[in-house]
Amino acid sequence: MIFVVQLHQASTLHHDLRLEVDGVLASWAVPKGPSLVVNEKRLAVHVDDHALEHATYESATKTRWDHGTYDNLTERAGEPVDVRSAIEAGHLKVELSGERLRGVYALTRTSMGGNPRNWILVRVVN
Repeated sequence: MIFVVQLHQASTLHHDLRLEVDGVLASWAVPKGPSLVVNEKRLAVHVDDHALEHATYESATKTRWDHGTYDNLTERAGEPVDVRSAIEAGHLKVELSGERLRGVYALTRTSMGGNPRNWILVRVVN
């Protein structure tokens, strides 16, 4: 499965983290971008899925910052959980193998700021 991080100049400059899930790209806007530092938390706002073709899309306002593959490491009670179910449950753990991002990252839904679309992205292991 692929992942891509796009640097996107919209109303504000931010990174878009996208993970291939069931033929689409599950997507989060990450205002400060994914951290390379273990245990450093970043806000990640869950946005609508994008078409898989969007992984290679670039324009004057959007460039590919990183890309590669990922492995789903999500478990519940010691049993593997598929990516879509993990997203629906609000917790996902993946190992990214990209040009810039390498390591294990967790995405966890939070109601921080009263917005149910808010998640926390944290690098948990190198």
